[in-house]
Amino acid sequence: MSRISKDQVLHVAHLARLDINDEEAENFTEQLDRIIEMAEKLDELTTGNIKPTSHVFAQENVMREDVAVKGLPIEDVLRNVPQHEDGQIKVPNILD
Repeated sequence: MSRISKDQVLHVAHLARLDINDEEAENFTEQLDRIIEMAEKLDELTTGNIKPTSHVFAQENVMREDVAVKGLPIEDVLRNVPQHEDGQIKVPNILD
């Protein structure tokens, strides 16, 4: 017994604005029926004792604490800069 009809496949194809012919509709009907059958088999599983998860792998936050630290002295930074003025790095204009 088919869980989905050819008419339902054609209706969904119409809603999705897909132009499929009768042969394709038959093919999709068989494929969708197998997908629904697989989902029904999964429904038979007892999952009451399984803890819900948001991801298949256990993940931890691997980031370090966000702690402010003193940066380089401005003199050391500006030593490697081609052009600077009043403690600011000068860069070429990119907009007129």
